[in-house]
Amino acid sequence: MASFCEVAATTVYRFTDGLTRFWPTAGLVLLGVFSLYFLHRAVSPAEGQAIPIGTAYAVWTGIGAAGTVIVGMAAFGEPYEALRILFLILIVGSIVGLKLVSGS
Repeated sequence: MASFCEVAATTVYRFTDGLTRFWPTAGLVLLGVFSLYFLHRAVSPAEGQAIPIGTAYAVWTGIGAAGTVIVGMAAFGEPYEALRILFLILIVGSIVGLKLVSGS
């Protein structure tokens, strides 16, 4: 959930016009808070099985980055280049690898 809120926040950021439009900026801030809240829940031992912070942060930023690029290409006409796709695959593969070796 943290990463999906992060992708939503970066998508909403496109509509803030440099943080000058109130509602998109408010949405960006709210989604950012939710993103950090869910990241906290993932790493907090009080919430049950905690994910190591290094793994959680890498997954959060990796999914956020890859998701933002994918949304940009699918919804906003950003270029589909072979190297972009290759590096997205590497990001996703790295996320999966970190999850597999973290044991969480």
